Amino acid sequence: MRRVVVTGMGAVTPIGIGVENFWNSVKEKRTGFDKITKFDTTGFKASLAAEIKDFDPKEFMDFKAARRMELFCQYAVAAAAEAMKNAGIDMEKEDPYRVGCYVGSGIGSLQAMEREHKRLLERGASRINPLLVPLMISNMACGNVSIQLGLKGKSLNVVTACATGTHSIGEAFRSIQIGDADVIVAGVTEAAICPMGVGGFSALTALSSATDPKRCSIPFDKDRSGFVMGEGAGVVILEELSHAQARNANILAEVVGYGCTSDAYHITSPAEDGEGAARAMSDAVAEANIDKTELTYINAHGTGTHHNDLFETRAIKLAFGEAAENVPVSSTKSMVGHLLGAAGAVELIACIKSVTDGYLHPNVGLTETEDEMDLQYIKGKGIETEVKTVLSNSLGFGGHNATLLVKKFS
Repeated sequence: MRRVVVTGMGAVTPIGIGVENFWNSVKEKRTGFDKITKFDTTGFKASLAAEIKDFDPKEFMDFKAARRMELFCQYAVAAAAEAMKNAGIDMEKEDPYRVGCYVGSGIGSLQAMEREHKRLLERGASRINPLLVPLMISNMACGNVSIQLGLKGKSLNVVTACATGTHSIGEAFRSIQIGDADVIVAGVTEAAICPMGVGGFSALTALSSATDPKRCSIPFDKDRSGFVMGEGAGVVILEELSHAQARNANILAEVVGYGCTSDAYHITSPAEDGEGAARAMSDAVAEANIDKTELTYINAHGTGTHHNDLFETRAIKLAFGEAAENVPVSSTKSMVGHLLGAAGAVELIACIKSVTDGYLHPNVGLTETEDEMDLQYIKGKGIETEVKTVLSNSLGFGGHNATLLVKKFS
């Protein structure tokens, strides 16, 4: 198997556009929660979200091209453009058929569906926008990124609900390992803060109904009441090691393990014993060929729902045994909310910055846990330490489990 490294990153998040802005906000423990401004929430159970402020697509792409993209695609193009620039890749010097694009989206554009459904009811089928389908479908994020950047290699749209980000990057990692590509632009985007998105997740009783922005997204806390929806995109540049070295790339970290399982249990709830998620973690650790006691940190899926946080805690204990007692754990969702499909991609960027900067962020807002929730959840201040190996978890509706393990490059 060929070695795979990360050479670039791009992020569009509720606490910062651009990786450095995002990471500085993480270190400052800033949160992105506030009243929803994208629509009137009267009658909705949830009124808070982590919206992206001051995003101007013209700063990242041609205005005409942006007009033919929904917001989730615009976020993807912006994050991918930053990642490519960060990696220093010049497509004129690359074989475009060896540069792939695995940029997924869990949902696509609910906004386009809402608009055109209203038009259908009010004005008839003949007035539906001819571009509805290419605006709406989730693979258009990958398509638009490929078009904007000239990527002609493998182009895939992974969709596994809230595990989409980790699966997209994991499958890109695997493709480079076996020689299908030399470089892959990998990540996920999501923009579902709209009446149908918030209403749908509220009806499922998944969203927090809290009204205090400081106590709404509190993974692992005894008072947790659900997740807060966020939006954004995260993209990383994965590259075969010798290819990166040949162009003197700045290597940020190495991807060394990927685990992928299914609970085969329930359409929304993780398996109560955590066995599926535990196996994904164990498989990633085994592939990385490290001892369980060597793990520096776990970036948990940590949504803030009762079931997820409890069952993921059980999964960590099952996967690591006694070693789980000493591993720091935190959830980036305590600051950016749940970015749905894009969560795993943005969280992996936080993991890689942890490796490069030697800093582990806390669970912002966490005050007190309960019962079985007795892992080393980081509270209060972050931890400054050498970070050698980091594990990132994602769990998706349908029982999808995905784990990535990255380490400091040597």
